[in-house]
Amino acid sequence: MLPTSSHFKRDLKLNSRACSRRHFIKLASSAAGLTFASQVLGHNHKPHTMKDAPIGLQLYTLRDIMKVSVPATLKLVSSIGYKEMEFAGYFGHRAKDIRRMLDEEGLTAPSAHIQLTDFDTQLTKILDDAQTVGHKYLVVPWLSEAQRGTGISPYQKLAEKLNTLGEACQKEGITLAYHNHDFEFENREGKIPLDVLIENTDPNNLAIELDLYWAVKANKDPIAYFKNYPGRFKLWHVKDMAKDGSFADVGTGVIDFENIFAHGKLAGIEHKFVERDQTNDRIATIEQGYKAVTALNHTLG
Repeated sequence: MLPTSSHFKRDLKLNSRACSRRHFIKLASSAAGLTFASQVLGHNHKPHTMKDAPIGLQLYTLRDIMKVSVPATLKLVSSIGYKEMEFAGYFGHRAKDIRRMLDEEGLTAPSAHIQLTDFDTQLTKILDDAQTVGHKYLVVPWLSEAQRGTGISPYQKLAEKLNTLGEACQKEGITLAYHNHDFEFENREGKIPLDVLIENTDPNNLAIELDLYWAVKANKDPIAYFKNYPGRFKLWHVKDMAKDGSFADVGTGVIDFENIFAHGKLAGIEHKFVERDQTNDRIATIEQGYKAVTALNHTLG
């Protein structure tokens, strides 16, 4: 019998620090020994506008559990109902093994986060691994303060670089994307960095993964961005905000997801991933995220 999230919640005590490494490995070994028939989803690349569109999870949310057992973590998220994964590292596993684990759980991984510096040194391997796992998007997730620099020039140069990287990815049937935080919305010499990245890259070479929390945190309206740059926001991070500006489980905070989701077609949405950077109850967080996005899918425009 496939373990349910309640079983994991009981045994993991809702937090990887609340259970011993030995106990989790025991659970992982047990989970790995389970077999069940599953329909493996195709790695298509079409916009999701139907109410039953697959719901994704950014695995950074479960990074502490992933460090202990990737197979058991994937079994957990599958038992909750998630179908699409976005990776933030393979945690020491080879790409072919990650693909096998996904297939065993009936999951796909249309996207993965890759640090900008890794593209400089490992582009061929990154693209080979993406093909193996089935990634259709590779996302630059973060810029260090040094990479951001000062003024608008660093982002103008970054746009050129991303355009070139995007061309290389396109040759392999993969789309490069960029994930924002709040600093891409600060005013630099009268320009907004995210706008510079969008306006100075070919739409075929760079998509945007809009992190809805960080956009709202920066006092920006996601829908206004959809209207200004229709079709560019292929990926979303669905992350909520508490009244005090901190992170919240999706559907429990102040972000108007219903209105945002209603503009999904305008945005160009293809994949959306539940995420919460910091939480004291990881399993409750992803359960609530799945429940909330399931309801929100009915409003997709």
